[in-house]
Amino acid sequence: MHWIDWCITIIPVLGVLGLAVYSRRFVRGVADYLAAGRLAGRYVISVGDLESALGLYALVMLVEVKYQTGYALAFWEYLVAPISIVISLTGYCVYRYRETKALSIGQFLELRYNRSFRIFASCFRASGDTLTNAIGPAVAANFFIYFLGLPHGVTIAGYSLPLFGIVMALGLLMAILVMWTGGRVSLLITDCIQGLMSYPIFVIITVWVLTTFSWSGEMAPVLMDRAAGESFLDPFDIEHLRDFNLFALAVTVLNRILNRASWFGNDNSGAGRTPHEQKMAGILGSWRSGFSVLMCTMVAIAVITVLTHRNFAPEARVIRQELSGRVLDRVVPDADLRGRIKAQIAALPAHDHRIGTDLPLSQQRNLDHRYLDTVRAHLDHDGEGNFTFQQFRVLYHQMMLAVSFREMLPVGLTGCFCLLMVMLMLSTDASRIFNCSSTILQDIVMPLRRTPLTPEQHVHWLRMSSALVAAFFFLFSMFFVQLDYILMFTTVMAGVWMGGAGPVMVFGLYSRFGNTVGAFGSVIVGSGVTIGGIGLQRTWAQYVFPFIDRMGWTGACDQFLRAVSAPFAPYVVWQMDAVKFPINSMELFGIAMVGGLAAYMAGSLLTYRKPFNLDRMLHRGKYSIDGVKRISSPWTWRSFMGKLIGITPEYTRGDRIIAWSVFVYTFVYQIGLCFVGVLVWNLISPWPVEWWSHYFYINSLLIAGGIGAVSTVWFMIGGIIDTRRLFRDLSRRVDNPLDDGRVENHVSLMDRALLGKEADDPEEKGKGPV
Repeated sequence: MHWIDWCITIIPVLGVLGLAVYSRRFVRGVADYLAAGRLAGRYVISVGDLESALGLYALVMLVEVKYQTGYALAFWEYLVAPISIVISLTGYCVYRYRETKALSIGQFLELRYNRSFRIFASCFRASGDTLTNAIGPAVAANFFIYFLGLPHGVTIAGYSLPLFGIVMALGLLMAILVMWTGGRVSLLITDCIQGLMSYPIFVIITVWVLTTFSWSGEMAPVLMDRAAGESFLDPFDIEHLRDFNLFALAVTVLNRILNRASWFGNDNSGAGRTPHEQKMAGILGSWRSGFSVLMCTMVAIAVITVLTHRNFAPEARVIRQELSGRVLDRVVPDADLRGRIKAQIAALPAHDHRIGTDLPLSQQRNLDHRYLDTVRAHLDHDGEGNFTFQQFRVLYHQMMLAVSFREMLPVGLTGCFCLLMVMLMLSTDASRIFNCSSTILQDIVMPLRRTPLTPEQHVHWLRMSSALVAAFFFLFSMFFVQLDYILMFTTVMAGVWMGGAGPVMVFGLYSRFGNTVGAFGSVIVGSGVTIGGIGLQRTWAQYVFPFIDRMGWTGACDQFLRAVSAPFAPYVVWQMDAVKFPINSMELFGIAMVGGLAAYMAGSLLTYRKPFNLDRMLHRGKYSIDGVKRISSPWTWRSFMGKLIGITPEYTRGDRIIAWSVFVYTFVYQIGLCFVGVLVWNLISPWPVEWWSHYFYINSLLIAGGIGAVSTVWFMIGGIIDTRRLFRDLSRRVDNPLDDGRVENHVSLMDRALLGKEADDPEEKGKGPV
């Protein structure tokens, strides 16, 4: 990079790290370290959540997926939008969880079930959380090595060291610095500040892509040039897409509903000033993305265009050759074999694919297959060769974004994009490390201790556990070999917890019949299916398939898999493959969730004795511990629509405007016009693919760009005001220690409730948790 790019990258990052260190002065106890004193406003939470949720590996993952499937499936994702909006507007799970006043998900599990289940479930949650996020530092390290053109290894004092480990260690050290000093306080502040800095970069990158590439002359023709059944634009022509298709969308919908509360407790879901403020932060999430979604869309389309359109054939050849060579250096240890493959790849000419003249591209026939087939032809066709090719193919697609943008971006923009990726890495890694370590300490270690820790010891242990989690992330990323798309990997790893967690959390918050037997059954079945699937995926190419092939069972297994998946064809097709396990991660996750739900219902209903006391857990009525009364209002014809979308007497006029704007935009414009209207039109008279390109351009670029511009200004102003207010409130508590009694009182009362629930409920005196 040019020195200007280095300055653009380094100076803001140093400012963020300095702000994280400064925030330590605001931490005065465990409640501050875990929940930021519960002083955060809606915009601080919303902007911070945007930054930590997007993440570097999420952007790499998006490009990886869209390069394979395009944007046709996005039309059917409108079905997901109303579910997400209703969840946000009604405060589904969020409001009730905040009412429990639990500082961690383990505290909630002990309140709702018992201490044994808290420890049991927290082990699965910590495992799923840690394994899912441990890949983030590895993806980030690879990205910066490829994006900056760094070598794979360096020699220091005569010792050869992998640069992958050095870059990853540097990223993790910065993440530790961010969360070590102030915990949730520093995470909230730095995530919000990084989000505010990211908004202008979203706009700059989007404008650059739109002014560099022609939509009608380059981008649209590339997206339309796909084989039948694999369209990148026409949602009625995608039946042959594999992995990311309508079945995956159905699993996503089920996951949105069932696992809404599965990651609560260690994120910002407990940092809001009030339950209402927390709820409003979720509602604002519908608007906050704005230009970030548009930028991600344009980045993916830019990569597809450069690597596919004939106008950029020379640049595409350079990108693919550099990408192939660098991946070979990483996965093929034999220097002679690596040299032969590189020589043959170097002889491949630039592609001359003519859109509209040559056969359209597909997942089985595309411009990358020359490079992939060349590598495959030089590798052995045994278990070890299949394993090496699987590594090459995964890293090849994963690093397309890094190498493509390194060749495409000019000076200045390279620095902006690098700064954005560093901030996305920093916010995601810091948040994930903090969440994992908090779960382990709060929900596994602390319940096993007989003597409580002092506040100083508690914070110290939280910091040390964060360092241990970061060390695990480092070791896991150094030695773990990824064999699937990032989205598939994170889905199946998260399934270790979410496969059975959904019913435990949702029915724990809303049902009176759910009990500990059902909770144990849900986690055992849901998580068990996922863990078994992970084991088969990891060992398939090297051990499982070669064993099946030696035993002569390949044909019988193939027939069985095809017969089982036939009812769901063409979206689910299971067949024997020497390289990849036939059942993908989305399908495993769907099976796990359904199994976990069935186990919870069966276990709870078969052992049901008496209803659980939800009012006590939610601190309602006579069980209120802070004097806050729940405001209720009767259902009337006048208030029907407002209540339907979650509006309560707590809403101010501004809150009502925000809620109604989200409802109208989602249900009237997106669902009514963009989905239902277009769906009916196409059922009567199907659109040609050219019309779908116009639809995508108007809806996803022009209108989304206008809304993104407004939301960018809106959230930058709101974020700045809320951040100043958070600093003011935190400073006031430092200057006047009596101001923080509200939060500490909640914490002490919660601990008392966990240690002896009979103190709060005479009717339950002497009885343990249900």
